[in-house]
Amino acid sequence: MLEERISTSNIKSGSVVVAGWVREIRDFGKLKFIILADREGEVQITAKANEVESEILEIIDKLGKEDVIVVKGNVRENEKAPGGKEIVPEKIEILNTSERVLPLEIRSKAKAELSTRLDNRFLDLRKKEVLAIFKIRSQVANAIREFFHENGFIEIHTPKIVASATESGANVFPILYFEKEAFLAQSPQFYKQACVVGGFEKVFEIAPAFRAEKHHTIRHLTEYTSVDAEIGFIKSHEDVMKVVENLIKYIFEKVLERCKKELNMLNVELSVPKLPIKRITMREAYKLLEKEGYSVEYGDELNTEAEKLFGKIVKEKFGTDFVFLTEFPWKVRPFYTYRKENEPEWTKSFDLIYKGIEIVTGGQREHRYEILLSQCKEKGVTPEKIEFYLKMFKYGAPPHGGFGLGLDRLIMLMLNLSNVREATLFPRDPERLEP
Repeated sequence: MLEERISTSNIKSGSVVVAGWVREIRDFGKLKFIILADREGEVQITAKANEVESEILEIIDKLGKEDVIVVKGNVRENEKAPGGKEIVPEKIEILNTSERVLPLEIRSKAKAELSTRLDNRFLDLRKKEVLAIFKIRSQVANAIREFFHENGFIEIHTPKIVASATESGANVFPILYFEKEAFLAQSPQFYKQACVVGGFEKVFEIAPAFRAEKHHTIRHLTEYTSVDAEIGFIKSHEDVMKVVENLIKYIFEKVLERCKKELNMLNVELSVPKLPIKRITMREAYKLLEKEGYSVEYGDELNTEAEKLFGKIVKEKFGTDFVFLTEFPWKVRPFYTYRKENEPEWTKSFDLIYKGIEIVTGGQREHRYEILLSQCKEKGVTPEKIEFYLKMFKYGAPPHGGFGLGLDRLIMLMLNLSNVREATLFPRDPERLEP
């Protein structure tokens, strides 16, 4: 029967075949109901003693929650049933059975602990609200690829096992690579720059990144999905910010267009951000925070608390959830960041803050070999350890810049989720390595 199967969302009339999981069973003796669920929704299977063969009733008596079945039957209208239709079964086949005691209830209104949900993620994913999150995430990734391809970017795939840390040695996972020391990549930074220097001009990647940081927060993961881009022949970091804001706008437009059902299910109201997104320098941010009684030492970056307050100030003052925080202090940015010509203690870099949380980090890169080498030494990075990276700047590197966007965080904030782990299929943090 499976070759004739249709989705529950395509049920209209006549004889149909559907398959999925038994979500609920209601038994009233000679009248039995099954709520059958597949990826697209639910349908009611209605079996009355005087309408179906006795064999059908016997099969239903054997069923339990989350058994997998295929049903062939006739569709009829029933305004009380999910979707206004029900199926009167002619044939039911059990494809597989589930243990009768479930470690996690699928339809229960009681909220399970997040740790319990993640321990039993395969069941948690069957919840329609959880599925909605990942349908939206899929469309976000699709929109990102569309945007980049439509704007002349080349998609790249860079190594995730690397010989040296991208930015510093403190936050990397060391691994044994045969007889050599290696690391899991923090970002594709060096490689995306190499592609621009290599003549690709504009590149992007959607891939995992790894940070060995023992953060136990709602916003940090040790493995996350990073959306990275690098752009050649720019004038300044402003060119990079324009790409970022247009990307964000495109993502929101496509999610609103393609995910109405899922957004409604999650009770999420989205609005497309207005461009240009507000730009505020770090020095201006210090002053705004100072007015609210929160002091940040001059030359420091914002901690989590300050970032959250800054987002609140921006929302109240400018009526937006998005803001570019620009011109970060040199002392808190990586060695490859381009410094302001007349103010070398400040950089041509930025973060995009969304609802008080950083989701994008980017800026212009230093492309002049001698200056880059000097900055490398100034930051205490050993040039010999990144020789392959420094070498490429000897042979004609154009002015360029780029950014990295945390996809998991974007989804968390977009959908008003309470924890970034909810936006990640199988999250990794300092305590979780399974499933």
